[in-house]
Amino acid sequence: MKKTWLITGCSAGFGKLLAEAAAARGDQVVATARNAESLQDLKNHYPDTVRICALDVTQSAEIAGAIAEVESAFGRLDILVNNAGYGFLGAIEEGTPDEYRPLFDVNVFGLIETTRTALPLIRRSGAGRIVNLSSGAGIIGIGGHGYYNATKFAVEGLSEALAQEVAPFGIHVIIVEPGPFRTEFLGRSIATAKKQIAAYAATSGAARNYRETNDGHQPGDPRKAITVMMKAIDAENPPLHLPLGPRAYDLANRKLAEFTADMAAWKDIAIATNFDHAEPT
Repeated sequence: MKKTWLITGCSAGFGKLLAEAAAARGDQVVATARNAESLQDLKNHYPDTVRICALDVTQSAEIAGAIAEVESAFGRLDILVNNAGYGFLGAIEEGTPDEYRPLFDVNVFGLIETTRTALPLIRRSGAGRIVNLSSGAGIIGIGGHGYYNATKFAVEGLSEALAQEVAPFGIHVIIVEPGPFRTEFLGRSIATAKKQIAAYAATSGAARNYRETNDGHQPGDPRKAITVMMKAIDAENPPLHLPLGPRAYDLANRKLAEFTADMAAWKDIAIATNFDHAEPT
């Protein structure tokens, strides 16, 4: 049976490739981007099964319009992919509110509002998938990426709670956590703090240098990542967490090892924190 998708952030990267993969296998797709004209070639190639829609996820009216387009065109929604987002480089002290608040508006609040608005239509289908694009930066914090880490940590926590809430409806949540893949992310999809403080050269400075020297040279093949994502989306029991690439697995293992070491070192005194005597009943 054909599935119906709504995908945000389809102008480039994983969003574009997912829209192409879904359309190529005959599924129905509403592909969105802030500039819908950038998606015209996709619509022209699949005129019967693809609709395009302008969507800035920070604008609630545009979110509602995209959901209405899904319902009007196809009558149902099976798969929501929250892909729209961007990165930010800079030390915590370097970032300013005019830089980090818009980051949260897109990466966190935009995802929340899109999901909230789409859920009634997904629930009506009696099953479905909600795919939230996180990052290796959503697994572990890294100096120079703190604000971006914070947005993706928020996506992780929200998604884990959401997975429990929608499970009774037959809906599965998949958190995709890519490492470095050769998309436009280090180019057009990442911003840097205007302020640079020399004292942070080893952390935020190193992060800036990584961007400058690795854009276009990332080891990950985006099309291979899309193949894995599609398999997870189609799986009867998809994973809640889907790290992609060796780097993402390395980060996850590092986080688990550090977390476990801290717990073991402090366990005896950290768990001895209940009242010594039971409260009277």
